[in-house]
Amino acid sequence: MKVIVTGGAGFIGSAMVWALNQRGITDILVVDHLGDNPDKWKNLRKLKYTDYMEREEFIEQIEDGAFDECGFDVIIHLGACSSTTQTDCSYLVHNNYEFSKSLAIYADENNVRFIYASSAATYGDGEKGFDDDNIASESLIPLNMYGYSKQMFDNWMRQTGLLDKAVACKFFNVFGPNEYHKGSMRSFILKSYEQIKETGKVKLFKSYNPDYKDGEMLRDFVYVKDIVQMIMHFVDNNELHGIYNMGTGKARNWNDLVKATFKAMGLEPNIEYIEMPMSIRNQYQYFTEAKMDKLKAAGYDKPTYTLEEAITDYVQNYLMKNERL
Repeated sequence: MKVIVTGGAGFIGSAMVWALNQRGITDILVVDHLGDNPDKWKNLRKLKYTDYMEREEFIEQIEDGAFDECGFDVIIHLGACSSTTQTDCSYLVHNNYEFSKSLAIYADENNVRFIYASSAATYGDGEKGFDDDNIASESLIPLNMYGYSKQMFDNWMRQTGLLDKAVACKFFNVFGPNEYHKGSMRSFILKSYEQIKETGKVKLFKSYNPDYKDGEMLRDFVYVKDIVQMIMHFVDNNELHGIYNMGTGKARNWNDLVKATFKAMGLEPNIEYIEMPMSIRNQYQYFTEAKMDKLKAAGYDKPTYTLEEAITDYVQNYLMKNERL
């Protein structure tokens, strides 16, 4: 199998290359933008792949037809700006929408399987639910430009008919090894681990919704090792297409997450509740939970890690040992 993984040096992308390697698949073109990040390149050191290419050079060659006779079987498109606080809307459109369109067109014209990252951010505040079988995604209202850039591409894929041949993966709150380079966008498991090591306690936002107590806002936290197995299911089953949620289907609260992190470190919980910044109060999600029926109906039957199992594995086998996949 010959595979392109965009964002292949990033968090989910490098985990995807790792999962392919576990299958003995090494004929992989990794595409990314390493820039001046001092940690991102380290995700590549243990992985096996045939070539690496910077994003801008890659897209130029795609558009020039340089890859038309290369015989790729699958494109797993995970490269994107994933910052929910990015305010440069034109950058997000160029990086998350226009780049994705070029890849989708290439894949269609060259009969290449196309699997790409959408996002649960497209669901907005969750008022309309988290149903990946709801074709009226145009009615969803994302809370930030990142989510909207992903929705733009989902809608374009549907309107052009290309979604009938491709798979969109709506990731929920993914965490795990190889996210160390992500700065403020790292998972709260990693941030909690660092806070505990530095101060012995973890700070959580207070709730401003009377339906939720402090620290009891709910998220669908999903381990990156589960995510890449879900993607592999679509690599293995070419007949499947459409939009699929990728989470656990069971929302958990921030208190549970922090307590599991303390326990994995062999420590007693010590939590302090702090004010939520005004800049995010009006767009804060109090609940997300992936509806997983569609993925199960597509034949995916592997159990996911529980939150406690995943955090224990992540903390003890990666964070404490300074290891990567």
